[in-house]
Amino acid sequence: MADEHDSDRSEDPTQKRLDEAHERGDVVKSQEVSTWFVIGGGALMMATFSGSMSSGLTTTFRGMLANAHQIPMDGRGIISIAARVEWEVLTAIAMPLGVLVLAALAGNLIQHRLVWSADSMKPKFSKISPLAGLKRMISAQALANFVKGLIKLGVLGSVMVAMLWPQRNRLESLIQTDILGTLLITRTLSLDLLTMVVAILFLVAAADYVFQYRQWFDRQKISLREMKEEYKQNEGDPLVKGKIRQLRQARMRKRMMAAVPNASVIITNPTHYAVALQYERGMEAPICVAKGADAIALKIREVAGEHLIPIVESPPLARALYASVEIDQEIPVEHYKAVAEVIGYVMKLRRAVGRGPVK
Repeated sequence: MADEHDSDRSEDPTQKRLDEAHERGDVVKSQEVSTWFVIGGGALMMATFSGSMSSGLTTTFRGMLANAHQIPMDGRGIISIAARVEWEVLTAIAMPLGVLVLAALAGNLIQHRLVWSADSMKPKFSKISPLAGLKRMISAQALANFVKGLIKLGVLGSVMVAMLWPQRNRLESLIQTDILGTLLITRTLSLDLLTMVVAILFLVAAADYVFQYRQWFDRQKISLREMKEEYKQNEGDPLVKGKIRQLRQARMRKRMMAAVPNASVIITNPTHYAVALQYERGMEAPICVAKGADAIALKIREVAGEHLIPIVESPPLARALYASVEIDQEIPVEHYKAVAEVIGYVMKLRRAVGRGPVK
């Protein structure tokens, strides 16, 4: 059943799904990338600080050996010299260690954001289940790690042999070389090896990150049913939203019909559109109090007839007002002249015939 459920996960994960995975501590993690940063930091440390480290420690120990006869051998003297040696060593390696720490942090931060999650610390039966452990041992991840280890071992071993074999005579002569010469040769060869190792591990880390990202992304995929459920949670149930929209429209129509008796004139298409305008002295421009098309337009005309509101047929003006003005808004400036003529005409008729309907 679990395999069937996983096979249904064919949709790319949503941002909400990815955020939830990050909160659980489920992030892209390539150990090869972290290893590459640490080894790269070590190579940088050796290339940059090995000279100053060795010269500083050499000076310290040379001075101690040269003045060994002056060092007191009582308890206090031994403690003092041990503290001095400890301080000199810590001072020499503080900066290189800082570089390694920063490299280790960068190896993780470059792959994902900071993770603060206690989910991985919770006890899980799958961690002690023999069956789950066996599945992990024969999984694609385990096979990839095994193949990756063989490739790294073979490639790095071949590179080391290829680089050191031409230097075999030079290495044999180190037996007869003084300690300073031995250290210089060893440092040079080590840097050459580290440079080649860093270059090769970069390719391994890049390939492993792509593989790990693909595995992680596939784990986050969701089924179509889960996507629909998430959409409902985020956007709301479409049925509920439709019902709410219907209720809002019904309330809006009810409010419009209640405002029609206060209108000064109804401008119609004559049958498809109806726009109710209200204008009183002191207003800067007429206000649309109701508008509608087809059935709503018919209802507006019926309410207007019941309350003796003048109805004027002007198809172009009715269509233009319906498209350009919203409820409780003033009409646009470009319609001032046409609406003023209609309202002026209505007022003349009212003065002539009283408050009777004008159609």
